[in-house]
Amino acid sequence: MLLATNVQPVLDIINNWIFVARALVGSIGALAFVLAFLWKMTAVEPKTVLQAKQWIQRIVVGTIGVEMASTLVDVLKGALPG
Repeated sequence: MLLATNVQPVLDIINNWIFVARALVGSIGALAFVLAFLWKMTAVEPKTVLQAKQWIQRIVVGTIGVEMASTLVDVLKGALPG
């Protein structure tokens, strides 16, 4: 029981940081995705279109990576006693 009370403040801090990270990635990722999509749609040169597609891919992979990391943190928190 003593261990559970010592772990709870750490879990609360982790939960707060996960919430902040998800909110930031969600809002910044959405804005970056929209801007990259607009760049792709207005691009004239094929090289520019390819660059925009690559940025869209990076944004999507980065967003998925953050979600996977937060899921991993949830799994690790679940392994803590208490």
